[in-house]
Amino acid sequence: MSDPTSSSRDGHASGSHYQPSLSVVFIIVVLFVGATFLMVRAVTPSSGTPTTTTTAASSSTSTTAPHSGRVIKSHVRVQVANGTTTGSLASRYTQKLMTQNWDTLPPVNGPHVAATIIYYNPGDHAAALLVAAAVGVTAAVVHPLGGGSPVPGASGDGVIVILGPNSVG
Repeated sequence: MSDPTSSSRDGHASGSHYQPSLSVVFIIVVLFVGATFLMVRAVTPSSGTPTTTTTAASSSTSTTAPHSGRVIKSHVRVQVANGTTTGSLASRYTQKLMTQNWDTLPPVNGPHVAATIIYYNPGDHAAALLVAAAVGVTAAVVHPLGGGSPVPGASGDGVIVILGPNSVG
C-alpha cells in the first residue's frame, strides 16, 4: 500500500537549485583577491616611477631646464605658514593650492618674514617653482631647505611656503 506519487524526494522542492561546494567558493574568492592585488600592484609602481625619473631628470638638467620634469601635484606635500599678522592668510593660500590639486597640509603660523619665501626638499625644485607661480611670487624666492626646519614639523614636506607681507592682498 504505497502511494505511487510519493518518492524519496518528497522533502525537497521541485526544480533545480545549484549550490556550489565550499571549494568552488574558496577558489572564486582567491581569484578575486589575486586579481585585486595584481591591479593595485600594477598601478602603484607606475605612479612611483615618474617621481624617480623626474628626480633623476631634475638633478641632471636643473641648471638648463628646471621645468623639464613632470610634477604630480597630488604627490607633493605643501605646507603653508603665515609669516605675517594678517589673520587667515595661510588658510586662503592653502585652499587655493588645494583646489589646484596640491597635497596641502593644514595651515600653520610661521616665523615673521619680510617677504614670502619658499623652501623645497631635494627632488621638489620643479614643484616649488610651480607653487611660487601659484602664490604669485617669482622664482627668486625659492630656496633649498638644506636640512633646516623653518616651520616646526615641516622638514619632511616637499615644499614649505612662508607667506610674507607681499602676499597680503
